[in-house]
Amino acid sequence: MNLNFRLSLSAIILCFLAQQAQCQQEVQFLSENPNYPFSEVVKVGDMYYLSGQIGYSNETEKVVEGGIGPETKQTMENIKSVLEKNGLSMDNVIKCTCMLADIDEWADMNKEYVKFFPNHKPARSAFATNGLALGARVEIECIAFDSKKE
Repeated sequence: MNLNFRLSLSAIILCFLAQQAQCQQEVQFLSENPNYPFSEVVKVGDMYYLSGQIGYSNETEKVVEGGIGPETKQTMENIKSVLEKNGLSMDNVIKCTCMLADIDEWADMNKEYVKFFPNHKPARSAFATNGLALGARVEIECIAFDSKKE
């Protein structure tokens, strides 16, 4: 066997083994409320996939009043709470997707959103949609990464 062939074969074997290890990572479905038709968080390896949050207040059991600003603030507080329950912080967030009932409220949503990321700005997508749960003005889902090993 020539050297190039052996190196290529070694590279293929290493890629295969790395892919196998990634596929064998345990998937954990983490949820605080068994009444929800979804998991609050799904953990795969070092990645955490958070379900969308809205500006729902557990105290009043409804979406907070006052429009996009207060709703975004409550939404971000809800995300922060979910992260903390799982040993993470806003610093672990690497990607967010923001869904708005009205894209014209994008700038006002950003005024609250950025306050929760003083150390870095995650990658993000934002778009308008037709109807959010409970009549919310905004819903935000996140992906977080935890590099510390268990």
